[in-house]
Amino acid sequence: MDKKLTFDSTRKIIHVDMDAFFAAVEQLDHSEWRGKALAVGGGGDRGVVSAASYEARKYGVRSAMSSVIAKRLCPHLIFAPLRFERYKEISKLIHSVFLEYTSLVEPLSLDEAFLDVSEYPSASIVASEIREKINLKTGLTASAGISINKFLAKIASDWNKPNGQKTISPDEVIPFLEKMDVKDFHGIGSKTKLKMYGLGIYTGKDLKLRSEVFLDQHFGKSGTYYFKVVRGIHNSPVKPQRIPKSFGAERTFIKNLSSELFLEEKLNLIAELLEKRIKKNKIAGRTITLKIKYSDFVQETRSKTGSLYLSSKKSIFEEAKKLLYKEKLLNSVRLIGISLSNLNTKKTVISKPGIIIKNSQLSLPF
Repeated sequence: MDKKLTFDSTRKIIHVDMDAFFAAVEQLDHSEWRGKALAVGGGGDRGVVSAASYEARKYGVRSAMSSVIAKRLCPHLIFAPLRFERYKEISKLIHSVFLEYTSLVEPLSLDEAFLDVSEYPSASIVASEIREKINLKTGLTASAGISINKFLAKIASDWNKPNGQKTISPDEVIPFLEKMDVKDFHGIGSKTKLKMYGLGIYTGKDLKLRSEVFLDQHFGKSGTYYFKVVRGIHNSPVKPQRIPKSFGAERTFIKNLSSELFLEEKLNLIAELLEKRIKKNKIAGRTITLKIKYSDFVQETRSKTGSLYLSSKKSIFEEAKKLLYKEKLLNSVRLIGISLSNLNTKKTVISKPGIIIKNSQLSLPF
C-alpha cells in the first residue's frame, strides 16, 4: 500500500450505542411492557415509529415506519408516547460514564457517542467497563464498537447488538473491510448500493480494486471517500463539545486489594495513564483527588489543593500516595482512581521544574 494511503493504527476509538434506547427506557419504567413488542411514537393513522423494542423488530417494525404499517406487521404492538425529558435524564447519566474515562467524547445523539481512548492500554477493556457501568447506573444495555477510527468503530458497534461489542484491531482492518458487503458501509445508501452492484462492486474487495479516478467519475466527490475508507483511512477526529473541568483515570481490579503496597503499584500505573492524557490535552491541575471504592461498594474520596500545578507522572503519583496513606483503608478495595481539577485552562502557569508548565487544553493491544 502507498505510504500516503496507510491508515493510522495508533488511534483507539469507541462507538457506544444504546440498545433500542427510547423503547428500552419505556420498558425500564413500565415493567408490564418488558418482553413485549413496543413502539415509541404516535399510534394514530398519521403516527410514526420513533423507536422499536427488539421484540417488535422481530416482526419487522422499524424506526421511521408509519404506525399503520407497524400495526399491520405486528397487530399486538404497544405504542408509548415520547418522553424526551426522561430520555435526556438517562442520557446525562450515560454521558457522565463516558467522561469518567476521557474528555474526548463526541455525542451523536442522546444514546450514542464516539470516544477517543488512545491513551489507554486496551480500548476493548475500557468499552467493556463502560457498558457495565452504564448498566449499573441505568439498568439499560449498550453495545460498542472499537477500532482505529470512527468509521470502523460505528460499523463494529452494530455487529453484536444487542448488549455486545466487537473490536476490529489494526491487523484485522483490511481483511474485515474486504469481506464486507458494500451496503453495510456507512455512507452507502440504497441507491448507491444498487449503482455499485450494477458496476460489479459487491464487496469491499471489489471496491478496493477500483481506482480513485473511476470512483470519482461514477460517484462524484463521494468517490474519494469510498476510495479511502475501504483502505481503513478515516482521519476525522473525535470532537468534544464541552470544556472539561477535570481529568482522571481509574481502574477496577479483578480481585479486591487490601495491601497498600499493592495499591501503590496500581497508583503508579494510573498516574502514568493520567500523565499521557493531560500532556495530550496540554493541561495541568492544582487539585488532586484520590477515589477509592471498597469491596462493599462504599466510595470515598480524598482531595488536596496546592499552589502548584501538577502534570508529571512523578508529581501526580507522589501526591496520590500521600492521600492513600492519609487515612486507614476501611475495607478491601475494588477500584481506585486519580483525578486533577482546578485546571490551567484560562492562563499560562509558570511553575517549578517537574511540576508543570503551560496553558491550554493514555500499550496493550486493542
